[in-house]
Amino acid sequence: MPSPAIDDYLKTIYHHTEWQSVLITPSQLASELGLAPSSVTEMVQKLAAQGLVSHRPYGPITLTAAGQTRAAAIIRRHRLIETWLVGEFGYAWDEVHDEAEVLEHAISDRLLEGIDQRLGRPRFDPHGDAIPDASGHTQREPFVLLAAAAPGHVGRVLRVSDRDPEVLRAVEAAGVTVGAEVRVVDAATLRIADAKVQLPADAVGAVWLSA
Repeated sequence: MPSPAIDDYLKTIYHHTEWQSVLITPSQLASELGLAPSSVTEMVQKLAAQGLVSHRPYGPITLTAAGQTRAAAIIRRHRLIETWLVGEFGYAWDEVHDEAEVLEHAISDRLLEGIDQRLGRPRFDPHGDAIPDASGHTQREPFVLLAAAAPGHVGRVLRVSDRDPEVLRAVEAAGVTVGAEVRVVDAATLRIADAKVQLPADAVGAVWLSA
């Protein structure tokens, strides 16, 4: 049955390993959701009983095939809505997350399909995150986190995390956009064309480049 609470858990687990490979632990999940560890432990047990996650006591949490399918479906809704709000209503990329959080549980499958069709079946949202297709599949090229990129690395900006709206605004103010070709000078400095761009310290862990 539809449940925003369950969907939030599954989305958070899905997000955690999209751009890195370390699995999420119950304590990390509690921190991400802003909930008490005891509440998270209880919900994870329920999700495991429903066949949506796999988890052993004190171990990491992984999505089962069913959990992955359900998480991808809600992620698809969220990211299509974000893309729609930016493209059709002029929202800035730092404004869409909270709106999408509400609308993802409210719109019908028919409307979602209409949005997808109108937007031309986009593969990525405004932040560079992959939008799962109707089957739950995504396509993503090899990537490197800016903080881990070597000086001299040349690549395109693939993704800017939408976790912190202030970081999004700072990155945009610096002239860094998804798709921009950059050269890494150091972790906080990029060269775009002939210009040097200085990023705030928080941005080095929020920007991903093509590898």
